[in-house]
Amino acid sequence: MKTKHAGLVHSNQIEAGEKESENMTTRQHLLQGDVLQRLKKIEGQVRGVSRMIEDCRNCGEVVTQLAAIKAAVNRVGLTVLACHMAEKIEKDLQEGKDIKESLGECLVIFKKFS
Repeated sequence: MKTKHAGLVHSNQIEAGEKESENMTTRQHLLQGDVLQRLKKIEGQVRGVSRMIEDCRNCGEVVTQLAAIKAAVNRVGLTVLACHMAEKIEKDLQEGKDIKESLGECLVIFKKFS
């Protein structure tokens, strides 16, 4: 069965024989792979910082790595946010909804992120 998280369909969770959604574009597949790859890298960075702390490494080095993790998480967040905004606006335009309402909803989500 497909699950959807942050506008990204997890294709590895599609049951055998079930057809993939026609809404899942090549762009979304590439985006999903990119986001998952970035998150795995972030996981590795976090484990590395844990080891640095266990090894009593220099606090300046730890802070530098934490800054890198923070920047990486922000990039992932912006990527997912942009995907959501694009999907929301496209869907609402197709349904004939007021674009101002769509933008307002996107702004609320953007404020949560920032």
